[in-house]
Amino acid sequence: MTYETVLQKSREVMGPYCKSCPICNGKACRNQIPGPGAKGVGETAIRNYDAWQKIYLNMDTIVDNVEADTSLEIFGKTFKYPFFAGPVGAVQLHYGDLYDDEKYNNVLVEGCKEAGIVAFCGDGKDPKIMQDITVAIKKNEGMGIPTIKPWNKEVYMEKLKLAIDSGTFAIAMDIDAAGLPFLKGSIPPAGRKSVEELKEIIDQTPVPFIVKGIMTVKGALKAKEAGASAIVVSNHGGRVLDSCPATADVLEDIVKVVGQDMKILVDGGIRSGTDVFKALALGADGVIIARPFVNAVYGGAKEGIQTLVDKLGLELKDAMEMCGAKSLSDISRDMICK
Repeated sequence: MTYETVLQKSREVMGPYCKSCPICNGKACRNQIPGPGAKGVGETAIRNYDAWQKIYLNMDTIVDNVEADTSLEIFGKTFKYPFFAGPVGAVQLHYGDLYDDEKYNNVLVEGCKEAGIVAFCGDGKDPKIMQDITVAIKKNEGMGIPTIKPWNKEVYMEKLKLAIDSGTFAIAMDIDAAGLPFLKGSIPPAGRKSVEELKEIIDQTPVPFIVKGIMTVKGALKAKEAGASAIVVSNHGGRVLDSCPATADVLEDIVKVVGQDMKILVDGGIRSGTDVFKALALGADGVIIARPFVNAVYGGAKEGIQTLVDKLGLELKDAMEMCGAKSLSDISRDMICK
């Protein structure tokens, strides 16, 4: 199965919103919610993609002719590549009724594990969503990262019990989900967190805690103060706030300030292995890719995931070898230019 075939097949089963575009750049769906679009006029998702395209690679082939090692070690686990599938919720609403959240996450978690990476899994208002996610992770030896919405402490603790029982090696909170319309005034309550509230949650979490939704140095320092093991530089794919800068444009400044203190992941418009290379050259430890994995699942289930992972992996490996990086630790800022 080729990636083009995956996209073609996904178009045949997608709902009315996602077009399974050859390039997932946010333009065709723009501000389509329900659907995969962004909030407001939809410019933030487009800006995310465009920013990576304005970064260029510095080719250098006067180097040792050895095969590049793309593996990443993080939180005591080793993965084949430094990219992961991102959390997506309410797939039936946004992408079509071929899958519900339970079926989608079952395929995603197992498919990513078999492909040598790991999936972040999305939460929702229905308690059954997290129950099903953690069952899927447990069946796959803890190889999945529950991504819990910013509920109040009581609800978080209920979901934490499920997550720990799954054997997961890390837990994330997409704290920027406070900007999702369906969480406004929700029951159970969810929303923004003070440093103190976040610290209290992190202190109760016995595995590494990842704060997703950091877009400023100030925010990164707050996450550090709260005790986060890692952050994800993310604007939620443009779905929570219009007029945000691109993640590529804020990543480097954040890395300079907290890169020695915690792991840094980044998402937002990363669509190729070359984009992954650019993110690592700007200082990220790894990246998260969300929307294309939905297309992969809808277009080919586990085979679709493997096809996408292989494509991204080969592109990353080629970029490393053509720029003189033998391993991920060799990727440096001087291998790219703006």
